[in-house]
Parts: sequence; structure tokens; C-alpha cells
Amino acid sequence: MTAQTETLPTTTLENPAAPMARKKLFLMLGGAIAAAALAYGSYWTLVASHYVSTDNAYVATEIAQVTAEVPGTVQRVAVVDTQKVKKGDVLLQLDDKDAKLALAQAEADLSRAQRRVEGYFANDESLAAQVQARSAEQARAAAQLVSAKSDLERARLDFNRRQALAHNGSVSGEELSNASNALSVAEAAFHAAEAGARQSEANYRAAQGALKNNQALIADTTVASNPEVQQARARRDQARLDLERTVIRAPVDGVVAKRQVQLGQRVQAGTPLLSVAPLQLAHVDANFKEVQLEKVRIGQPVKLSSDLYGDSVEYHGKVVGLSGGSGSSFAVIPAQNATGNWIKVVQRLPVRIALDAAELRAHPLSVGLSMNVTIDTREH
Repeated sequence: MTAQTETLPTTTLENPAAPMARKKLFLMLGGAIAAAALAYGSYWTLVASHYVSTDNAYVATEIAQVTAEVPGTVQRVAVVDTQKVKKGDVLLQLDDKDAKLALAQAEADLSRAQRRVEGYFANDESLAAQVQARSAEQARAAAQLVSAKSDLERARLDFNRRQALAHNGSVSGEELSNASNALSVAEAAFHAAEAGARQSEANYRAAQGALKNNQALIADTTVASNPEVQQARARRDQARLDLERTVIRAPVDGVVAKRQVQLGQRVQAGTPLLSVAPLQLAHVDANFKEVQLEKVRIGQPVKLSSDLYGDSVEYHGKVVGLSGGSGSSFAVIPAQNATGNWIKVVQRLPVRIALDAAELRAHPLSVGLSMNVTIDTREH
């Protein structure tokens, strides 16, 4: 009992120190948490709130689709996939025999059209002279008609006078018969003169019509500007263009991709042959969540890194555009949010980012590579 009473005071003296130690430990832990919260709050307010980041970003470019513009058989293929080409380099060539024949025919048609129009201009003076000649013939026929009419009237008057005298025997039967014959001849001559006048009138009108028709073909034109010559020239130019299109050239600088054409293949106009990717014009499509875009504006600076080079290579760019719709809006089968079975999903909006050309030349990228993107939103 004595030993127990001696140990109790020692235990009683040690108990007050333990709660104090725990209290001090909790105070230190609380202070650390408060300091961490203050530090994070300060960092968020001063730094992190001014940046938005995503790793849902990929390299893209405006790929040039090369198609055949004229039908033909592939005679030569000059490139393979991954090959670098310059704008204007020959990619492939089609058989040009048919195109050369079409050009030769079109050139012959143009030459014939030029000669035909030159004939129109030469005929204009000839047709004008014919109109003048027909006009003179018409005047002569009119004079002949007047003369024949006068002769007819004189013959009719002479016959009537002799016929009246024949009743009392003053004119012989032979003389009356001669007067009757003269009247018949005068009538025939008058009818002939009438027909001649009508014929000359018709000839004059025909000549005028021919002249007007020829003048309509050349009115307000030269040989070079005449519609027939212009049409033939356009056909010649089209044939020449078709011949040029048998040689298919690179539309832009870039790298050949997706070559589908083979030697000897028969292609039609519009057939896809290959693609050229202008990697020097590459940009980045970054798919940000809609809740990240409140402060994103065109022109804001961007820092990027690629999975290809890692964090050792940093690219710089700027925001140049925001898509007009989310990716799901342009899907082949878009989401039907109007249905009853609806679950809200945070949407992503593509943001186009232009890259620094010098940095892109120093560290080239390929289409489809993953990128990490951070936009500085302090510039509004």
C-alpha cells in the first residue's frame, strides 16, 4: 500500500503536460493549413486565375486535297508519301495525247472562224454594191413600167378610135386588126414590165436583207472581238488549259500524305489523288471546357509544349479564333438534348491557336500530335 501511494503523485504530476502538447500540435497543424490556404489563395488570385490550360489539344493544318481536273491515264507518279514538295513541283502526269489532239482541233477551229469573220467584213462592201445595183435595176424597171403603161394607153386609145370609125367604113378591117394586135402587144409588154418591176423590188429587198444580215454579224466588232472568233478562242484556251492540267503540280509547300494514285490508273475529273500537308502553316486546335472560356479572347498569348519534344521545347502563339460550335454540335450523329433521357455533360469548344513561324521551323510538328496549352487571360 505504501508503494502505491508513492507512485500516484508522480502520475498526477505528468498528466497536465500531455494535453498541452497535443494542443500545441493542433495549433501548429492549423497554422500550417491556414498558411497553405493563404498561399494557395494568393497564388490563385495573383497567378493561377489568369491562366487556363488543357492537354486536349492537337496540331492541325489546312490540308490541300489534290484531285484530277481532267480525265486521263496516270503516266507517271513523281512523289511518295512523306516526301517534301515545293509549290509548283510536279506530283504526277496524265497521258496527254488526247489533250494535244483536242488542242490542235481547237486551234484549227479558231483559224477557220477568223477567216470566216474576215469574209464577213469583205462581203460588207460587196453586198452594199449589190444593194446599189438592185436599186438601179428597180429604178430602171419602174421607168420601163411607166413606158409600157404609156404605150398601153396609146395603143388602147388608137384601137378605140379605129373601132369607132370602123362602123361607118372609114377604117378598114385590116387596120382595125393591126390596132387590136398592137393593143395586145402593148398589154403584154405592160404586164411584163409589171413583173419586172416586182422582180426588181424583190431583188432589192433581198440584197438589203443580205446586207443587214452581214452587218449584224460584224456590228460594233473587229475580227478579234467578233463573238464567233471569241468563242473559238475560248475553246482553244480551254483545250490548252486541259493540256496543262495533265501535269498535276503541288498547290502549296508541304509534305505528301495519303497518296492513293497508282501508275496506269484511269482517273476521272474530281478523283482524289493525294494530299499535301503544309506543316509550315500548322496551328493548334485546343479543346477547352466551356467553363474555362469566360476570359479567353482573340489575341491573348499562349504557351505550348508538345509530347514529341517534351517540356524542353516551348512554343509561343496567340489565340486567333474560337469555333462557332462545340465538337458535339458538328458530330455525324449530334446529341439529342431535347429528349427526356438527358444528362448534362460539360462541353468543349475548339480554340484555334497560331504558332510562331520561327519556332515551328526550328522544331517542326506533324498533324495530329498532342499539345499542352496554357492561355494567359490577363490581356482582355
